[in-house]
Amino acid sequence: MYGVVEIAGHQYKVQAGDLIDVEKLAKDAGSTIELDQVLFIGGDKPAIGAPVVKGAKITAKVLMHDRSRKIIIFKRKPGAYKRKNGHRQHFTALLITEINDGAGNVAKIDKASKNAEKYLK
Repeated sequence: MYGVVEIAGHQYKVQAGDLIDVEKLAKDAGSTIELDQVLFIGGDKPAIGAPVVKGAKITAKVLMHDRSRKIIIFKRKPGAYKRKNGHRQHFTALLITEINDGAGNVAKIDKASKNAEKYLK
């Protein structure tokens, strides 16, 4: 089972056990959050939200807060003027642990998976 969830204005397709990087959230590392803005649940019995699927929620564990790779930006003007800028975007790493479709079906992370062994101790 998979789901499409909206987090901070962006949509992500997730399955149990996925690692995703989202815009920085105001949650502590190691905490668990429930995402209730589920737009679509796919699998054996798909459910389409209007705008969200009733009762569906996705549970995720906040792994860490960090900054992404540096992006170098050059701006040139006609003549001899040029400017160099850099940018590093803040992000939050999430591990999807459970998907509940609101109709009683739950997909949980496999405890033998590589991500579960590494992050769920």
